[in-house]
Amino acid sequence: MTTPDLFAPDDAVARRLADLRQTLHTWAHQYYVLDEPSVPDAEYDRLFKELQTLEGSRPHLITPDSPTQRVGGKPLDAFAQVRHAVPMLSIRTETDTTAAGAENFDARMRRELGLSDADPAIEYMAEPKFDGLAMNLRYEHGVLVQAATRGDGETGEDVTQNIRTMGQIPLRLPPDAPAVLEVRGEVYMRRDDFEALNTRQRQKIAAGAKGEKTFVNPRNAAAGAVRQLDPAVAAQRPLSFFAYGLGEVTAPEQGGPRWDTHQVLLASLKSWGFPVCALVKQAQGAAKLVAYYESIGRQRETLGFDIDGVVYKVNNLALQRQLGFVTREPRWAVAHKFPAQEMLTTVLAIDVQVGRTGKLTPVAKLAPVFVGGVTVTNATLHNEDEARRKDVRVGDTVVVRRAGDVIPEVVSVLLDKRQGNPEPFTMPHICPVCGSVALREEDEADYRCTGGLFCSAQRKQAILHFAQRRAVEVEGLGEKLVDQLVDAGIIHTLPDLYRLGLSALANLDRMADKSAQNIVDALQKSKQTTLPRFLFGLGIRHVGEATAKELARHFGQLDAIMDASEEQLLEVADIGPVVAHSIRTFFDQPHNREVVEQLRACGISWPEGSPAERVSTPLSGKTLVLTGTLPTLAREDAKALIEAAGGKVAGSVSKKTDYVVAGAEAGSKLAKALELGVPVLDEVALKQILL
Repeated sequence: MTTPDLFAPDDAVARRLADLRQTLHTWAHQYYVLDEPSVPDAEYDRLFKELQTLEGSRPHLITPDSPTQRVGGKPLDAFAQVRHAVPMLSIRTETDTTAAGAENFDARMRRELGLSDADPAIEYMAEPKFDGLAMNLRYEHGVLVQAATRGDGETGEDVTQNIRTMGQIPLRLPPDAPAVLEVRGEVYMRRDDFEALNTRQRQKIAAGAKGEKTFVNPRNAAAGAVRQLDPAVAAQRPLSFFAYGLGEVTAPEQGGPRWDTHQVLLASLKSWGFPVCALVKQAQGAAKLVAYYESIGRQRETLGFDIDGVVYKVNNLALQRQLGFVTREPRWAVAHKFPAQEMLTTVLAIDVQVGRTGKLTPVAKLAPVFVGGVTVTNATLHNEDEARRKDVRVGDTVVVRRAGDVIPEVVSVLLDKRQGNPEPFTMPHICPVCGSVALREEDEADYRCTGGLFCSAQRKQAILHFAQRRAVEVEGLGEKLVDQLVDAGIIHTLPDLYRLGLSALANLDRMADKSAQNIVDALQKSKQTTLPRFLFGLGIRHVGEATAKELARHFGQLDAIMDASEEQLLEVADIGPVVAHSIRTFFDQPHNREVVEQLRACGISWPEGSPAERVSTPLSGKTLVLTGTLPTLAREDAKALIEAAGGKVAGSVSKKTDYVVAGAEAGSKLAKALELGVPVLDEVALKQILL
């Protein structure tokens, strides 16, 4: 078509714009997804410039799927929240890094489907487990209308403007795509792109640029790019995408597609322009899963992107529906992790960090080393006993391990490489943050700072703990904002939160008037809470959500809890001597009582009532441990039933365990129960007790 002049009628310009957009979309797909560019860059640039010029003359003809919209819009103050139409569920993790991990999954699927040894092998799809950021792309009538992060699985963040800057993400789909299509996949950064990005960052830093930094690993760099408030900055970060699944899709009875297998589904996504990893492969039975796991493991270090395992999925979609879900995980899929990776590095120093509860943790500062897909500079030494047992000293060459998302740790010291006779590590008896005395309680491995809310390290974490969703919930009060508030001396104790004014917040970095008002509104909203949430939010050592609920149920009122003796606290279900002593010690400190009273004075309130009547329940005072897979009860359902009957569910078996409830594939916990003589129940026996 001949290019119309700038004074041509709208319909002529609209036709040319449609042609330009389609051509540029095709070329971009060939370049970014197929890696097969069909025209020189100059030709692409020429048509792109023409598109910009025509759209500039007719702004009302600009469409969201235009290639010009990849550059992003204006910077955002914050990301809007997106509630997923279909939750983005997590996948069960298989941590057995041998062939048995794949074999266990196949055996579980055959058992769930009622297959015998004579039945044919199950057909799976196997794919790498990408180390990136999960993303949901929503298309309506073929146009990308929204991109959202996974978030907590139910609610994510709207990052549409940033995702539009990615060349691999189609802005418009072919006509055969369904009216509503949510494509799920992983946003990641290739290793070569990551290295090139860091090279550019180092050049900027060397040139004296303010606020620039290098990135630790490709995943963090990708996540940071996706969550950039300025899309123009995000557009400069080289991101890639792999599609691997679906969210909401137009139902077949409403004209949507009918897929029989996951393999065919992926083929459709690929035909619509989405990148699908070439390493995705069909696998028949356990033996093929094992072969795939070992093959990808051998290729891991040579791949162009980071992975931390592989994922197996039952291929037949009807079988997926039959298998269903357990708790919040699909039964038909599993993530099979690779073995922990270990590397050698040098200990540059040993520092001591102070946690929310005052725990002092020795941390080895390391010469940077790339291990487990991450550049590691710190590794935990856990506590003084562990540091001494491993005899870690400054200057030592050590083995560092990182498995999955686990905090890196020092595994061992290469003593033959030790130079001279460096001093052994000794835990300080003074808090390195506030100077308060640090004490080690009897029968405990850890030293703890006694400074409480006076210690800035504990103060920051105490505020974050208090404001979290499971406590009083102050929406928008995150780590960076708390850091600013504490470091600037604006907040010294929890009640100071509720004395914050709009001007104090608005004067902070990256805090506009609207954002400041949102925090003020969130603080006001958080004043209406419940007694269990408030108790949990105080951060009393050993008092989790379940214990806070039991305290509230038993006493009914906060004053009664604060004044209760250890003997009275021991009458509460699920509270033993250690927890009772911790609660009593907390409320014996005048400054802690003062914090509570000031919070009340600031307007925080909750419904209170009379103490609950003591009712004998089938499992009152009993401790149970769950292991294996029960025939009909999901783990969380069994736990809820036990707690409703007055019992406590523990994570490990000891002499104090009253019962172990064992299902299929029960492992070491069952063996421990038999060794200690702890009674073992199956699901039927458990239900009989609960009747």
